[in-house]
Amino acid sequence: MILLTVLFLCIISTYSASVKGHTTGPSLNNDKLYKFAYSAEVYVDRVKASLQKSAGYRISSGVDVNLLWRNPDNDDDQLIKITMKDVQVENVNERPAAKNIFEGKSTEKIIGKEYLEALQRPIVIELVRGKVKTFYSYQNEPGFTQNIKRGLASLFQLQLHSGSSSEVDISGKCSTTYHVRQDQVTKIKDLDSCEIERKRFTSHNRILDVGTKGTSATVYVLEDSFIKSIKAEENFVFVLNYRRKTGAKIVSKQRLELKSVQAGMGLIAAKQVAGVIKTLDPNYVAMPLEAEPVKSECKKCPSLSEHWQSIREHMHPDRLSKPEAAKSFLSFIQNIRKATKEEILKIIKSENKEFLPQVVDAVTSAQTPESLEAVLEFLDFKDASTFILQERFLYACGFASHPSETLLKLLTEKFKGDVANEDIRETLVIVMGALIRKLCDREGCKLPAVAEAKRLILNRLEKATKDDNVRMYLLALKNALLPEAIPLLLKHAESGEGPISSLAATALQRYDPSFLTKEVKETMNRIYHQTRRVHEKTVRTTAAAIILNSNPSYMEVKNILLSIGELPMEMNKYMLSMIQDILHFEMPSSKTVRQVLKDMRAHNYDRFSKTGSSSAYTGYITRGPDVSSTYSLDILYSGSGILRRSNVNIHVFDRNTELHAIQVVIEAQGLESIIAATPDEGEENLDSFAGMSAILFDFQLRPVTFFQGYGDLMSKMLSATGDPMNVVKGLVLLTDFLQEIQLQSGPTASAEFMGGLAIDISGGMEFSLWYRESKTNVKNRVAMFIAGNTEVDSFFVKTGMETTLETETSLDFISTVQFSQYPFLVCMQMDRVDSPFRTQMTKYESLPSGRRYTARRGTAATLAGNEYPLHQENSNMCKRVIGAKSDSAGGWF
Repeated sequence: MILLTVLFLCIISTYSASVKGHTTGPSLNNDKLYKFAYSAEVYVDRVKASLQKSAGYRISSGVDVNLLWRNPDNDDDQLIKITMKDVQVENVNERPAAKNIFEGKSTEKIIGKEYLEALQRPIVIELVRGKVKTFYSYQNEPGFTQNIKRGLASLFQLQLHSGSSSEVDISGKCSTTYHVRQDQVTKIKDLDSCEIERKRFTSHNRILDVGTKGTSATVYVLEDSFIKSIKAEENFVFVLNYRRKTGAKIVSKQRLELKSVQAGMGLIAAKQVAGVIKTLDPNYVAMPLEAEPVKSECKKCPSLSEHWQSIREHMHPDRLSKPEAAKSFLSFIQNIRKATKEEILKIIKSENKEFLPQVVDAVTSAQTPESLEAVLEFLDFKDASTFILQERFLYACGFASHPSETLLKLLTEKFKGDVANEDIRETLVIVMGALIRKLCDREGCKLPAVAEAKRLILNRLEKATKDDNVRMYLLALKNALLPEAIPLLLKHAESGEGPISSLAATALQRYDPSFLTKEVKETMNRIYHQTRRVHEKTVRTTAAAIILNSNPSYMEVKNILLSIGELPMEMNKYMLSMIQDILHFEMPSSKTVRQVLKDMRAHNYDRFSKTGSSSAYTGYITRGPDVSSTYSLDILYSGSGILRRSNVNIHVFDRNTELHAIQVVIEAQGLESIIAATPDEGEENLDSFAGMSAILFDFQLRPVTFFQGYGDLMSKMLSATGDPMNVVKGLVLLTDFLQEIQLQSGPTASAEFMGGLAIDISGGMEFSLWYRESKTNVKNRVAMFIAGNTEVDSFFVKTGMETTLETETSLDFISTVQFSQYPFLVCMQMDRVDSPFRTQMTKYESLPSGRRYTARRGTAATLAGNEYPLHQENSNMCKRVIGAKSDSAGGWF
């Protein structure tokens, strides 16, 4: 027994000795000085461009590494000194002297004496099992130089066995995976997992946003348990999702190569790290290895007021449909985001009424606490005279790319308070609905302000008795798209009167089909088939569209097809056109429709030969590798030939996401008395009304009314000028992306993409009693400017790439109806004018002294105008209508 015990103790002693002699990280030899060559390079260029022509720079130096102390109780605990020497700065690619910003400048002049001295002061790291436990440096050094040294220190962190772990380095706390093969170690860092405080915001809709991808890999070659060479590379790619040709990349490379091993100083005798540091230099302090935030200051940048004066002329109302207006809008936002509340208020208070709406657009779109405070201090919602400014402010809030909970809270407080203008009060709650949806989409549904706003809208809708109030809250829900609002929307769709029922149904139409439960489809079937009560055609056709677009069953499709022939004449034609559109455009329900059409009871000549002028048609505007866009035009008439609803939609989509870019709906009712015609079933008691509603980039705007009531109708007909009524006019921040990046080599990088839209949407409806003709006209004038700037900012040099893209166009939708005979003639036209398209790319390198290198490249083209095709029947009718108009003369009244 004693022999076994002695043998066991011997084994334990031998095992303990082997563990003590083993290290799980790199191990330095005593009394040795390791001399390395180090370089850190950055490149900025187009995504697919070769690095040989990229903008960028290289920092190179010698690096001395020696062991100061090894824990006598643990060989894996080492204290290492790292010193950069003979620092050089140069172009990353060879370039002629005339294009070399570093030409003729010493490193001291480029970096500055103070910064160069700081950069070449040694740092000390404590390595425990191959991981940096503590980073020691001098406290008062500039953050830029500290980060470069942090980047160098982070390279020495590795483990010598395969596996994953969480590490803290210059990039923050990141998930890291090691692959070990003999004397080579590969470290893969998951950059998306890195926890580090950096500014970042994105656009709400993925299609309008910027796609990003970041990779990081480091390859170590070891010799005698220490580093022989290191090659590290980070790649960051940014592309516009809706035009992937527009983008940029940043490549950061580090190389460390062992050149020689010389005799060095001996180890410092001490039991604890603190004693070694005190002996070495008591001025050393422990610091986080994670990079500290730094930003170089712009010394020659104009003030906010100076910048505004330089762009002011481009923001005149008459120039808002030009790309220069959108460009100025974006640059103004960038400067507002750096400004104080007082600087912003100074401009707002000093500007005249022509320019103030554009200033409010920009200030609100900046979305900083200072800009929000400034604009709310200026606007008085108790004063009806500033209606235009209040509306522009609210619409800019509705289009906000990354709204805050604070914004929703402030708008809710304004809504609860005194609001002088009822239209503004309605717009307030509509915008609240849009903000609820955007915050919920970013997992903010449980935020106190969101919960309060949801309760307010839902509770007040349940208690509302006046139609105007019901409509207001339904419009808010049409933006919010809350799942819990669906029962209320169903109630108003089925039992509401006229426009209320139609509005509730169109709100349900905006929900993703996954939310349309069995209860929703049952209600829509009751509405369409009128099993409980008579409904208007507009509500019934919307119900049919919801059924057909939400994975309909065989029997649902069959019942809809069997109903055709039993409907009012124009509704028969509209439903036939909708079915044919589903088939020709291969919509999701087309397969079920084709199965039903095999049944001759549903598919026969009598049913499919119904006459009328109503129609529905969908076609492609563009089909591309990145995104595609479609237009749809549907128009529904009453039996007497008067417009009931025209609907223009433009959708943009990729493989995963859809964006409802534009919808313009013109609705009319109760106009049969003008021509002494008989109203259709269910529409006998409708008041005379015509109005227009618009959705712009998934945001439902406040509808506008052309006339309400017979007296208002006659008054406006007799005084009509034929000029269209404006629905929305202003500047919209379409794309808003910013990401700050901490490069492993030390510098800070950023990618900023902004897209501005100058837009003017107007519409009108005209009647000619003499010619028995009506016309609706929707005009969409837009100009777009996109600017991207990808930059690497070191304290002594900036390098980057600017990308711009601009275009302008006009899209008109005109429908003309001649109801002097039956079937009446209908001509629908959708035209786009010639559209200029320009791009420019500028790569640059610049020094604080002002010396700058730039390389530009641009393209310009014109996209030819187009009249978008509809069905052949429409083309034939247009020939007759246009021919008849050219043979007659007269005016509208």
